[in-house]
Amino acid sequence: MTDALLLIARDTTQARDVVGTHARRLRESDIADSVRTAYYEHDPVHELADEFTDIEAETVYALPVTIAHTYETTDDIPAALSYCPGEVHYCEPIGRSPGVTGAICDRAATRSPRADSLVLVGLGNSALPYGRQTVEHHASRLRDRGTYDEVETCYLLQNPAVECVRYNVTGDDAVAVPLFLTGGRATEEEIPRKLELDRGGIAYADVLGTHDGVTDAMRAAVDTQRVMAGGSHPSSFEATLAMNARPMATDGRGD
Repeated sequence: MTDALLLIARDTTQARDVVGTHARRLRESDIADSVRTAYYEHDPVHELADEFTDIEAETVYALPVTIAHTYETTDDIPAALSYCPGEVHYCEPIGRSPGVTGAICDRAATRSPRADSLVLVGLGNSALPYGRQTVEHHASRLRDRGTYDEVETCYLLQNPAVECVRYNVTGDDAVAVPLFLTGGRATEEEIPRKLELDRGGIAYADVLGTHDGVTDAMRAAVDTQRVMAGGSHPSSFEATLAMNARPMATDGRGD
C-alpha cells in the first residue's frame, strides 16, 4: 500500500522556502513513499481540488503547516482534501509539540543568551481560541522549566497587546520570540514596531522557520496519526474533520 505525506500551506515566498526545506528533510527520513507540498492563496477548495485529485497514493497523511487551527484548517482544507482519491488522515497542527518548545528556546538563546525574561508573541484571534491556547501552552511549559525568571505572552490581535508587554516585563534583559512558522509583514514590521525595539531592553528572535525542531514536530504529528489510523486509538479531532468535511454545492464543485 502506498502512502504520501502532504504539507499544505498558505502561499508566500517565505512559506515556500520554509516548507520546502522541511519537505526535503522528511523525504530523506523516508517518512512516506512520497512527500508533496501544496500552496494556496485564498481558497483551498478551488485552488487545490484538482491537484489533490491527482494524488495516486492509497493513503494520504495531510499536515497543515501552521501553529494552530484556523477557519481554513478546520473547514476549507478538509473540504479540499475530500478530493483526494485515497484514504486521508488529517494531522494535528504542530504548534503544541515539544519540538516547537525546543525551537523557541533555541531561537531565544541564539538571539540573547543572557536574557532573564522571555516574551512569546502570537497572532491571536478573538473568534477562535486555538492560537492563544498554543502560545499559553508553551508559556506554561517554559515557566515549569525555570530557564527564565519570567515568561510573558502577548498578541497582535488580542490582549495583552504586543505594545503593552514592555511594561509587563520586570527583567532588565528580555528576548521576544514570535511564534510564527514563517516570516512576513507581521513579524518583520508590525511586531518590531509595537515592541519599540529601538528603545532597547528587548531583543527580537527569528521566527521558528526551518528549525530542526519544527521538522521533528511534523514527523511526530504524522507518526501519531499513523498510530491512530491503525484502529487501536480513537480518531483525532483532525481525522474527524477530514472524514466529515465536503465542499458546499455553492463552490461550483459540490455534488
